[in-house]
Amino acid sequence: MPAKSKAQQKAAGAALAAKRGDQKVGELAGASKSMYTSMSEPELKKMASTSRKGKPAHVSSKTSS
Repeated sequence: MPAKSKAQQKAAGAALAAKRGDQKVGELAGASKSMYTSMSEPELKKMASTSRKGKPAHVSSKTSS
């Protein structure tokens, strides 16, 4: 699944770095920590490799019903 925002892509990159051992897990916070525990390395790689071009900085978590 590709990232929907720049923030989501950045958090996935941080979680991926921790999975690979390039960053300490204790340094993760918020969304990146949640992604680290709930997603596999291939899923994180796919999300982190999403291009940032044309993506909004943040996406609202509210959904229209």
